Amino acid sequence: MHRIPTCLIAATVAAGAALAALPAAAQTYPDRPIRIVVPFPAGGGTDSLTRLIANAANTKHGWTIVVENKPGAGGNLALETVAKSKPDGYTLVMAQTDNAVLNPLLYKKLSYDAVKDFEPLGMVAKGAAVLTVKADSPYKTLADVVAAAKSKPGRVTFATPGTGTVAHMILQLWEGASGIEFTHVPYKGVAQALPDLIGGQVDLYMGSIPTMQSHIDGGKVRALGVTSGQRSSVLKNVPTFTEAGIKGVELASVWGLMAPAGTPAPVVEKWNSVINELIAQPDVRQKILDTGGEIVGGSTKQMKDAYAADRARLAPLIQKSNLTLD
Repeated sequence: MHRIPTCLIAATVAAGAALAALPAAAQTYPDRPIRIVVPFPAGGGTDSLTRLIANAANTKHGWTIVVENKPGAGGNLALETVAKSKPDGYTLVMAQTDNAVLNPLLYKKLSYDAVKDFEPLGMVAKGAAVLTVKADSPYKTLADVVAAAKSKPGRVTFATPGTGTVAHMILQLWEGASGIEFTHVPYKGVAQALPDLIGGQVDLYMGSIPTMQSHIDGGKVRALGVTSGQRSSVLKNVPTFTEAGIKGVELASVWGLMAPAGTPAPVVEKWNSVINELIAQPDVRQKILDTGGEIVGGSTKQMKDAYAADRARLAPLIQKSNLTLD
């Protein structure tokens, strides 16, 4: 059985009391449709997770939540839209580590401040990354990849969903930890990368477990290792990088809802209680787990602190690599 995190249990138990104690303004919220902006196209992992939460809120509370996909500029278009929206709780964004943590470190100019312009509402889930190869690849283990990269520096191609993504950061952490060199091949996402991986145009592809699980289960690709602290519940036979002797590469994408800065505190508190309530529901919880995700939950401060910790960890790596995006 999967254990529910202590912070999630506490938050869920407190949800009813918190909602009852909110001022009248929050008691009547929402009285019209809520828009949740997704920084990626429809059909992806972030989109699916957002729709899961939206549908659960619609069913549980009778709310009307509309999901709007606004891809582009690495998620910046979506975050800019929400940052400049009226802070009334009716326009939110499903943020994740790639755009809320990495973009401020990578882009020279942003029209918003990822810290000052947003109010965290609560973390929903997180997903570690998995390294994959084509089904008949000569690389059977992570040790095989390291050996090849050492014997042929820069010859092993490592594809990711894009420059400056979590997968790209893991690549760099791995190079530093193992003293190896890959050739980075950035794509716009798994839909573009998968044909090249299967066709042998690239050697490796790293994406989130929720994104890659169906391709692994379908036998199109083979998983070599995951970047979580422990083995994934849906990829139990796949070792972690740490188990393979590669330390310092643990990193996961964390998804959470955010609102524009200045959103009334009662609305923020209400959303935090609702998020924790929804992800504790057995059906919602199981759907997240079935995709290879992990339940997170917790307070708004914990979300703020989690993103801040990742920024502090990854900023020196980005500065050292001179990575910038326009």
